[in-house]
Amino acid sequence: MKVSLFITCLGEVFFPNIGKDVVEVLERLGCEVDFPKEQICCGQPAYNSGYRKEAIKAAKHMIKAFERSEYVVTPSGSCASMLHEYKGLFENDLEWYERAQALAEKTYEFTQFIVDVLKVEDVGAVYPAKATYHSSCHMSRLLGVQDAPIKLLKHVKELELVPLANSYDCCGFGGTFSVKMSPISEQMVEEKIRHIEATEASVLIGADNGCLMNIRGRLNRLGKPIEIKHIAEILNHQI
Repeated sequence: MKVSLFITCLGEVFFPNIGKDVVEVLERLGCEVDFPKEQICCGQPAYNSGYRKEAIKAAKHMIKAFERSEYVVTPSGSCASMLHEYKGLFENDLEWYERAQALAEKTYEFTQFIVDVLKVEDVGAVYPAKATYHSSCHMSRLLGVQDAPIKLLKHVKELELVPLANSYDCCGFGGTFSVKMSPISEQMVEEKIRHIEATEASVLIGADNGCLMNIRGRLNRLGKPIEIKHIAEILNHQI
């Protein structure tokens, strides 16, 4: 099975090792992974800010970049959901609508691909820790991926997974929201941190780098000793 990795902007710039974890897990599961170098930003910041022309330009570039891919897999539910949104940009352009539809049909978030396509729930990971899981908004609400990460984490040996109160609440990142509405964003992430601390977990796991970057930044400023891990790091950990 051939898979093209969509690394995302945050992944490429701030979390390149997570991309490596994704590749290693997929290769262990029998996938052949490539990396189309033409890929760019999915256009979500422009799209969410109302810059439709710029979003369309990015969408067309991404559609062409992954047109020959069998599957497109990304360690970001948020960016995966944006690729599914492309169809809405081309409602009056049948050719590009069909090309956007084709991309959406083969695009998956990392855990979604493992569980729903590869039909795997135990990847052989071992991670001795007490952890809790943050559910990101775009991944759970727009992409509709909720159960796959939990199924995978429940099979990680020596990992004690404890529930997070109001796990579905936004962490306050929201892409450009955290920049435009920073006072509100700050209050939202502090509420999230209070819930995380209440679990007494030493590790917070998530599946979207934007959320993890936002929560980690606030934890560091507050001097909290809680580790932040992308789920790919957990699934690629073996002893």
